[in-house]
Parts: sequence; structure tokens; C-alpha cells
Amino acid sequence: MGMLEVNFKKVKLIGVLDLSGHVDINSSSLVEKVGWALENGYKDLVCDFQDVEIIDYAGMSALAIAYKNVINHGGRMKFASVAVHIRKVFNLVCLDRVFELYDSLDTALRSFEDEKIISEIQKKQLRRRFKRLPLDIGIEFKSKKEDKFQQGKVLNISAVGMLVFAEKVTCKLGEILDIKLTLRPSPGFLEIETVVVWLVEKNIQPQLYPAMGLEFYHLDNITQEKIVEFVERNLARNTADEG
Repeated sequence: MGMLEVNFKKVKLIGVLDLSGHVDINSSSLVEKVGWALENGYKDLVCDFQDVEIIDYAGMSALAIAYKNVINHGGRMKFASVAVHIRKVFNLVCLDRVFELYDSLDTALRSFEDEKIISEIQKKQLRRRFKRLPLDIGIEFKSKKEDKFQQGKVLNISAVGMLVFAEKVTCKLGEILDIKLTLRPSPGFLEIETVVVWLVEKNIQPQLYPAMGLEFYHLDNITQEKIVEFVERNLARNTADEG
């Protein structure tokens, strides 16, 4: 066995490329087969190295070309059954930090499903993070260079930040502000840092001027989760009141 052979098979919606032989300078068939798979709708691919004997730097280049093609098409490419001596070659050229390597084909295939589950969880978390609760409560804020706090009003809040109205806004974009506010009954009194990410333009949103968008800065996960709970609890209450 020497010359690289590439055989394609389908496992559910995933394309599996069974490689056998040497992955070297004569590996153009791999690049071509990956291109064919992408053209035929297979964006998720696994290269099975079960029968690969040798891989050299030229072969690594062919893999890199194929991998980049998959990524450019919005797909995912993983490598299964990678032997220890081949992992060492990946390691030497630092591709073990780029490629996802798995001990078996089953593990590689299962990882696609795991990623789908994780992606759905992350989407739900993202939706939670950006729910905005209208408010009308007081807030104190000041920049790091100021000694005294100014008074303002929170117009809305989410898990990632808030919109604050004040009679005078002199802050600049990117400026770090210390803020104090109370969200009753929980999480209660908060002293946290925020960064100015948006300044309301008078000619665009005159009804909000002067106001600024603040993003929480270095907020710990526990406090953020409490703010999420505060937002969701009050949104649910508002919905119930409307009903």
C-alpha cells in the first residue's frame, strides 16, 4: 500500500472520507474528493485515518487546502482514527491546534451531534441575554476620573447592559463608568463597572436624548445570572398584567 486512496461514504448527513495509503505529495485526490463532496451538499466531513500509514509535510499541505475549502463553504471537517505517530506530525506543524482529532470514527461523528446540542443551548442563552426589560429606576454613575456620582434613570436593562438617561451626558465612547443601582427584590443593591458603547444622537432619537448605552464590564457570571432572572421575572409579570 502506498498511493493514497480516498473512498467516500455517507453516514446520515455527514460525508466520511476513508483514506488509505500515504498522505504525501500525491494527495491531490483528497483535495478533489473534498471539493466533490462540497459541491454535492456535504458540508460536514470526516477524514478517517484508520488505514493511513504515513503523512509528510506535503500531505499536510494538501490537508490544509482541503480544510480551508470546507471552512470557506461554511462547513466543518474533522479527523478520526489518528494514530499516535501521525498526531506527532500534526503537532510538529501546530496543526493539532487547528484540526479536531479524534481517536475513533464514532467519536468524531458523535461530536457533530454534540455540537448541535451545544449550539442550541447557546442560542437559547443568547436570546435570554438580549431580552430587554423597560424600567424607570434611579441610577448613579461616574467616570474613573470623577469624584462625585451623577444621577440618572435606567430606561431598560438586559443581561448585557442598560440604557441610561441623564440630564447631562459628558461621557465618551469606550469610557469605563462605575455605577450604583438597586434591583428589587433581587439581586438588590449593585456596584458594578460598565463601558459606554452607545451615545444617543439628538437628531436621530430626540425622545431619548441625552442617553447612553452601557455594557456591563467584567461582570461575574453569578451577578449576570441574577440580572437575567430579574429581567425574565419582571417580563413575565408584565405579560401577566397585560393579559
